[in-house]
Amino acid sequence: MGKVICAGLGPGDPDLMSLRSYRAIQGARHIAYFRKAGYEGQARRLVNGMIPEGVQEYPMEYPVTTEIHFSDPEYNRVMAAFYDDWADRLAEMTQTDDVVVLCEGDPFLYGSFMHLHTRLAGRAEVEIIPGITGMSGCWTATGQPITWGDDVLTVAMATLSEDELAERAANTDALVIMKIGRNLPKLRRALERAGRLQDAWLVERGTMTDQKVHKLDEIEGKVPYFSIALIHGQGRRP
Repeated sequence: MGKVICAGLGPGDPDLMSLRSYRAIQGARHIAYFRKAGYEGQARRLVNGMIPEGVQEYPMEYPVTTEIHFSDPEYNRVMAAFYDDWADRLAEMTQTDDVVVLCEGDPFLYGSFMHLHTRLAGRAEVEIIPGITGMSGCWTATGQPITWGDDVLTVAMATLSEDELAERAANTDALVIMKIGRNLPKLRRALERAGRLQDAWLVERGTMTDQKVHKLDEIEGKVPYFSIALIHGQGRRP
């Protein structure tokens, strides 16, 4: 019997992928990855040139992304059926061979794979290969430590309400905000209410060849989904 191997690919720069993940990809006969229908997929793009010839690929295409809001019961119904189906397929494949599932960043930090992981429990052996997180790559790109001494670091999603974003920004030392995209105007308002807009940075496509680093209050217009906002802690130091 085989197993499902979820390989964390790191923040985007192939040089920041772990040797363990690279070896898993090089030895794979079956590789699966998430993507939006009609797109190559970020995870697949990160391993271009690494997949050996003859490997069978399985694009796991999301049935919806932003077409339905995640608070809509229909979103949960459709996505649950999607994850159920792919958990069944992967469990069946492990009856005869290993399957490598690609995951950007670290699989257990807001990754889609965790929805498969819970469904595969007791049905297939699962190995998780951790990866450098996208947020780590982004705060390194700013050239400043994200935390000092006793700083408290909060990680929040820009999909939260404006009120909650403002409250969390006002009550932490260091802040990482993910899933920005179309939520940028709301995020700007929340940070301004918290008195922290002038301290915020935004990193687009951190560690990738087209990486961009800005002060957030200088940004106008849209930003990519793969963008992370950061506020650095200024805590205790010698």
